[in-house]
Amino acid sequence: MARILPYGEWPSPIDAALAAGHDGQPESVDLVGEEAWWTEPRPTEGGRRTLVRRTVDGAQETVLPPPWNVRSRVMEYGGRSWSGAMRPEGPLLVFVNFADQRLYAYEPAAPGDGPRPLTPLSPVGGGLRWVDPQLHVERGEVWCVLEEFTGDGPSDVRRVAAAVPLDGSAAQDRHAVRELTDTRHRFVTGPRLSPDGRRVAWIAWDHPRMPWDGTELIVAEVTGDGTLREPHILAGGPEESIPQAEWAADGSLLYASDRGGWWNLYRDGVALCPRAEEFAGPLWKVGLRWFAPLESGLIAVLHGRGASRLGILDPDSGEVVDAAGPWTEFAATLAAHGSRIVAVGASPRTAYEVVELDAKTGRARVVGAAHEDAVDPAYYPDPRVRTFTGPGGREIHAHLYPPHHPGHTAPEGELPPYVVWAHGGPTSRVPLVLDLEIAYFTSRGIGVVEVNYGGSTGYGREYRNRLRGQWGVVDVEDCAAVAAALADEGTADRSRLAVRGGSAGGWTSAVSLTTTDGYACGTIIYPVLDLKSFGSGETHDFESRYTETLVGPYSEVPDRYAERSPLEHVHRITAPFLLLQGLEDPICPPAQCERFLARLAGRRVPHAYLAFEGEGHGFRRAETMVRALEAELSLYAQVFGFAPPGIPTLELSK
Repeated sequence: MARILPYGEWPSPIDAALAAGHDGQPESVDLVGEEAWWTEPRPTEGGRRTLVRRTVDGAQETVLPPPWNVRSRVMEYGGRSWSGAMRPEGPLLVFVNFADQRLYAYEPAAPGDGPRPLTPLSPVGGGLRWVDPQLHVERGEVWCVLEEFTGDGPSDVRRVAAAVPLDGSAAQDRHAVRELTDTRHRFVTGPRLSPDGRRVAWIAWDHPRMPWDGTELIVAEVTGDGTLREPHILAGGPEESIPQAEWAADGSLLYASDRGGWWNLYRDGVALCPRAEEFAGPLWKVGLRWFAPLESGLIAVLHGRGASRLGILDPDSGEVVDAAGPWTEFAATLAAHGSRIVAVGASPRTAYEVVELDAKTGRARVVGAAHEDAVDPAYYPDPRVRTFTGPGGREIHAHLYPPHHPGHTAPEGELPPYVVWAHGGPTSRVPLVLDLEIAYFTSRGIGVVEVNYGGSTGYGREYRNRLRGQWGVVDVEDCAAVAAALADEGTADRSRLAVRGGSAGGWTSAVSLTTTDGYACGTIIYPVLDLKSFGSGETHDFESRYTETLVGPYSEVPDRYAERSPLEHVHRITAPFLLLQGLEDPICPPAQCERFLARLAGRRVPHAYLAFEGEGHGFRRAETMVRALEAELSLYAQVFGFAPPGIPTLELSK
């Protein structure tokens, strides 16, 4: 018989340490010979990412011990940071080390030999950074993207496709790096070499566009000495986003484009499977992969509307056959060799794990980072996909996670508190997968609703473009509409609603607290708080012109920046809030939080500010995540009027 306790006071085996220890997911999968390799997070090892391999006998082993951290800082969000090749004497690995951003080569089978640097350090600004490496052993080179700072400012930077010699001759000599392209474009992806080695393709774009607004697919011929002839634009433009291009085994060039309103696959300008669903997504990190051509001519694809499934596309018939299995969502990382495909999949009952699909047999299985229930799955939430109606009758997509506990229920007549989660980006989407941070709250009796507000990806370009010029309006309205709808239908307690989010979601949370009165409190995590400063040198180069699309050019609409910035409306905040910030965040720097709090001084609004040493944009250390989760729960407990067992009390200042 279920025990009756108020919402928020249900005892749960999912504590903050357990949730923190399972934060993150496998990324950058690939096949090195017959072995599957990928990167994995290590929250308890200072938040580093390591490289893991599955050997032919099925064993898993960590390739690089601490303190090696396989992670790039190109455009601050990084991207694919390693590449490997199998040789008779064993695997050869190249990777980017986070601490110094140098490219290293490593041969795990070589006795006593550690990683050796391939690229030099630079004393200028942010130095030399590398991402999306492609090993070309026969050429003795690694082709990748070079990001080179030319001064101390975040926008004093150039990016080109480059070739790094494998012999180590560039380890102390910047001039030994061979630049493949010039600097006519502000942003480039890693160059992809055709099977015959005679052509190369890459993607480029320029300020003020973001890669989901418009990019260009560029192709050039490769000469006998490895240089490139004059490149030409094959596809793309200011209103056409091409986030990925790959050569097929027959030498044709495949690419994803949203020219028809959805990211579909194209070959020679012809859509292979025209559907009102997405076969790609936003290029937040260089080297993301939503499709991979097979040697047979088939194409492994991630596709869907909202959720992203793994399937096999026959380009001749346009038919897609999805992989059988429990996975309902796949991350933007994919690789293929022969008939084998490796991907990273999850579901509402399982976290992300490395999945292998055999295209010949259709058999899919877990081959790495296998999900293991850390607690009885009876404590996991039971999510629901919902569509709500927003202002003007527009659709709002959301995932609802009601409170859930196998042994406890609330007193009759009590409605649960709910927290509205606004995702980051804002050009992004939250997947419907098992997240122990969500279970941390739902298993205690606190509901969560994740809102894929207008501007989110996964629902076509028209839905994505809703946020153009409307950031701080549409996202805020959509979150408020979902919260109000839950209260109106009797799902949530209208007096116990909160809003929370990180990065762009932190912005949405902060704007919500300054412009609406529907939330009793909020959690604001490494946020944008000052629009004018964010777009005038206080953030990194990649997003430094993002607000021109989201808000409008500052020179044309300066009043709009003031109207929407939470910094300018601190006086409107009356609800208690928690502010969480990494002190080494180059994207949303702590200076914004400090200015915000300075203006709040003397207003007697209960709040707490927790700033974490050694953390950047996105918390990666277990101890940070534990402190942040417990602080957030304590905020809700104090505002909503319940007493969760075993949770330290967060001191709220006034």
